[in-house]
Amino acid sequence: MIRSMTGYGRAEAAGARAALSVECKSVNHRHLDISLKLPRAIASLEPDVRRRVQSAVARGRVEVTVGVAPASGGAPNALTVNLPQAREYAEIGRRLVNELQLSGGPTLDWLAGQPGVITREAEPAISAEESWPLLEEALTRALGELQSRRETEGQALALELEALHRGLVAHVDLMAERAPAAADRRAERLRDRIRSLLGEARLDEGRIATEVAAYAEKIDITEELTRLRAHLGELAALVREGGTVGRTLDFLIQELNREVNTVGSKADDLEISQAVIAAKATLEKLREQAQNIE
Repeated sequence: MIRSMTGYGRAEAAGARAALSVECKSVNHRHLDISLKLPRAIASLEPDVRRRVQSAVARGRVEVTVGVAPASGGAPNALTVNLPQAREYAEIGRRLVNELQLSGGPTLDWLAGQPGVITREAEPAISAEESWPLLEEALTRALGELQSRRETEGQALALELEALHRGLVAHVDLMAERAPAAADRRAERLRDRIRSLLGEARLDEGRIATEVAAYAEKIDITEELTRLRAHLGELAALVREGGTVGRTLDFLIQELNREVNTVGSKADDLEISQAVIAAKATLEKLREQAQNIE
């Protein structure tokens, strides 16, 4: 099955003292690029998280954000008092009272309300070892949801690729159908050109036939059409088999484009030229879709 590089997954896991949430987002990227955002208390688990992501995703930019909160019904995080900062506020308050000749002085209520004097810990006090089972559970489920969404979008991409493949086959069939008549027409034009140049001079029909044959071989597109059909067969097989095929598709589209350009440079038939233009437009759409595939 073909997978898109775009997806999203989220999951939570709760223990006795803390609950962990994991959010995974992925977008297109040429390679696998992993960005991790873990709370400071469990930052040491980053290598383990990275390995889990690498085992699930082959290509794309993946952002993983982990949050830690107290378990539901558990004790709230501890309050802390910043005494040095409280002393600074008290000193400034007394100075203002003296300078402005005000009555009274800094009160406890006033000090406690100043920013940074009394704070609650942002994260529960949970060790990395205690967090890992919860993190592993939430990460596994979040990555599973991410992959499921990538596969769903991949199914839609596969249908689009199949439609574009059928369009390319039709363009190549038209080129092949027009090729013999176009070659005969070019050969006849070459004979006429040679006769007009020689004028009344004696014509060596054998030499003319040799020159026409050499020219016909030079502009023949049979090999290009054969390679195009072979590449189109590979394209159909890739879409059908699925898996991690994004980079292979990129290379195959380059080869298809090269052969189509060669046909365009050799052919001087109007319908073949039109088929070449249409094929190049289809290949561009194919390239855009392939950039979304893992």
